Amino acid sequence: MTPPVICLGQQPCGFFPKRFLFAKIQTARRLQNEIGGEIVLFYHDSDHDPRETKTILRHRKTNAPAHLNFAFENKIQRKFSPLHLKRIPSGWQEKTALQLPNYIGHPLINIFKTTSAGNVADFCLEMYRRMNLLNGIRVARSSDPALRRAACDISEYFVDVSHAGEIVRARYFNGTLKLHEGGDQFVTLPTADFTKEQISPTRDSRLRWMQSVLHCTHYIAGAGEQAYLCQSDAPEIHFITRDAIDRADEAYTELP
Repeated sequence: MTPPVICLGQQPCGFFPKRFLFAKIQTARRLQNEIGGEIVLFYHDSDHDPRETKTILRHRKTNAPAHLNFAFENKIQRKFSPLHLKRIPSGWQEKTALQLPNYIGHPLINIFKTTSAGNVADFCLEMYRRMNLLNGIRVARSSDPALRRAACDISEYFVDVSHAGEIVRARYFNGTLKLHEGGDQFVTLPTADFTKEQISPTRDSRLRWMQSVLHCTHYIAGAGEQAYLCQSDAPEIHFITRDAIDRADEAYTELP
C-alpha cells in the first residue's frame, strides 16, 4: 500500500507567516499522527500578488494592528514579477527590524535580523524554517524548473517573460500574453516563444497541475480554497478542512 502524502498549499504569506498557515501545518501534523505518511508543502512562490506577503502584527501595548510588507525595487517588479523574483532592496531589512520591538520579542527579532535571502519567497521560506515550522516537511516549489517540466499540460496558465528589464508573470490567453493593470485594464506584451519551465498555473488549474507531480492522497484546504478548488479535478484526494484559528490573517509570532 502506498504511504499517504499529506499536502498543504500556500503562497509566501508574510515574513512572519499568517496564522492560517500555522493552522494548516498543525492540521497536517495531526493527520500524519493518525495515518502516517509524509507532509508536503506546495510552496506557490510563482504567484505575483504583493498583497500575499503583507504581515499584520499587533502592538505590544496598544494592541493596534500594523500592516507591514516588503519593499520592492521598482513598480514593475512589485506589480508583476513572481514572488521568487521580487528582489529585496538594500536597507529594507534593517529599517523593518527597527520597528519590530513594538510588536514582538527579541528571539523572533534576532531570527529576522539574521535571515539572509535576496528575494521575497526565499526570505519567507527561510523565516518559516528558522521558526521550526517546517521540521520534517518536504517543500515543493512551483518556481522549480524540474517541477514545472514534470507537471501536466494545462490550458490556463501564466508565463514568466521579460518586460521592461524584469521577469514578469503574464497571463496567456487566446494566444496573447497580458499583464493585468487593475479593473478591466490590461497591457498586451509582444508574442514570445516559451517552454514549460516558464509556465505556472492559474488559480483554477493549480490543483490538477500540482497533483500531477505530488500525487497527494490528502489535501489540507483553507477557508478560501474551499470556495474555488475544483475537487472533481482530483477525485482521488481526500480534502480536509484546516483547523480553526482566531485572527487567521494576522502573523504567527510564537516559537516552540
